[in-house]
Amino acid sequence: MNTMTKGSDILLKTTDKDIQRIGEKINAGERISPEEGILLFEKGSLPFLGALANGVRERLHGNKTYFNRNFHIEPTNVCVFTCNFCSYSRVYSHRDEGWELSQQQMLDIVRSYDGKPVTEVHIVGGVHPKMNLEFFIEVLQKIKTHRPDLHIKGFTAVELDYMFRKAKLSIEEGMKRLHAAGLDSMPGGGAEIFHPDVRKVICADKVDADGWLAIHETAHRLGMHTNATMLYGHIETYAHRIDHMNRLRELQDRTKGFNTFIPLKFRNKDNDMSHVPESTVVEDMKLYAVARLYMDNFPHLKAYWPMLGRQNAQLTLAFGVNDLDGTIDDTTKIYSMAGSEEQTPSLSTTQLVSLIRQVGREPVERDTLYNEIRNYKDVDLDQMAQDPSLN
Repeated sequence: MNTMTKGSDILLKTTDKDIQRIGEKINAGERISPEEGILLFEKGSLPFLGALANGVRERLHGNKTYFNRNFHIEPTNVCVFTCNFCSYSRVYSHRDEGWELSQQQMLDIVRSYDGKPVTEVHIVGGVHPKMNLEFFIEVLQKIKTHRPDLHIKGFTAVELDYMFRKAKLSIEEGMKRLHAAGLDSMPGGGAEIFHPDVRKVICADKVDADGWLAIHETAHRLGMHTNATMLYGHIETYAHRIDHMNRLRELQDRTKGFNTFIPLKFRNKDNDMSHVPESTVVEDMKLYAVARLYMDNFPHLKAYWPMLGRQNAQLTLAFGVNDLDGTIDDTTKIYSMAGSEEQTPSLSTTQLVSLIRQVGREPVERDTLYNEIRNYKDVDLDQMAQDPSLN
């Protein structure tokens, strides 16, 4: 199945003149304004937005869809913060209900991948008061000593803000120490929705938008790449979404340090926002499409398949997405505890390649910084399943 359509083919079928004008701007490679972004959410039909976003996606990346071979380490789900949308964390006073990995346990997870062709370890978890900056500097150093070639992508801006404040260090001083210890890049978590009206309801006690952006900007200026996220589909409005994306777009104009934008779907199982209904698949796809159209200086748009489920992740590839993250290969609980589609998120390389090829896309393995490692367009799937080096 291949649902790809050219944006220019569908513009003639659009009767709304404002939307048609915005579409013509996008097809001409011109930037759209925040007001135009909101209008796309409010008045753009799903087929129109999908076709337009797919046109941008193919202009940037052709038919390629990227993935990497990675694994996750979650040091703890014990957290000093109480975000209302979170089903994962346990407050410090109830840490007996959670887990706390030692340095040795984390290193054992890394060792379990010895001899396997993984390229990245992703380290992210709760904000534990005993897991401070010095603790994680030692973890990074031990991982790099054991496996120097492994790219370490770690710590959200929320975790880092707490570490730096507790260590009484500036953002720059803290980032320099972590970078020197082996931190190669940062994920994009903790951004949620930047607007203070939303933030004070869903995550009032953790780092605000300015703090999040300052940490990422500092990382960029030190030569590190980072990702950016947005938690959508809860109490935010279209204007809040565009405000969030606009702040990211403005920072990217200054630094060019973001690799990819990753919309994250709010899941409502077992948290303080369980009364909020989840967004529909139609709304999900509209969000991905508008993100691709608005985030014109972000090279990549990623769909995190464990959150959406495999079939919906495939569907995003027709709505602007060109990256499906990676094999993941772990027992991550951040999303499964919130009711995500994938309760044990792990795919073999063969499964991931097959997933991409089923919708007519071209699977390309990448490293964390999007350097291409291997194109799997014509690789035999049966051969892959039997060859450990390809799986």
